[in-house]
Amino acid sequence: MHWLIFIGLLIVFEIIADVFSKEWSLSGRILFWTLALSGYIVANIFWLKAIRLGSGLGRGAVLFSVGSALAAMIIGVVFYKESIGKIELVGMTLGVVSIILILWHS
Repeated sequence: MHWLIFIGLLIVFEIIADVFSKEWSLSGRILFWTLALSGYIVANIFWLKAIRLGSGLGRGAVLFSVGSALAAMIIGVVFYKESIGKIELVGMTLGVVSIILILWHS
């Protein structure tokens, strides 16, 4: 399961890039745009490595999507004071369940 390390790094760099994207959307500063784009490029290098090591497109994509969505939602709520509704919480809970079920098989 070496590929899980690269999925984790993918999520970390995707979140870093997402934060820079949010900062760019608030300030319009080209520095944040450049850092966001750079973060997305680095993140996708880890995605390519994860696929090469056997994450699988479907399994890897679900783990990445749910993991990055959870992290982005937490950062949005804590640092940017964004709100989440009950339906969104149910959706994120189902996402966590999907990760458990996907990794259970592995």
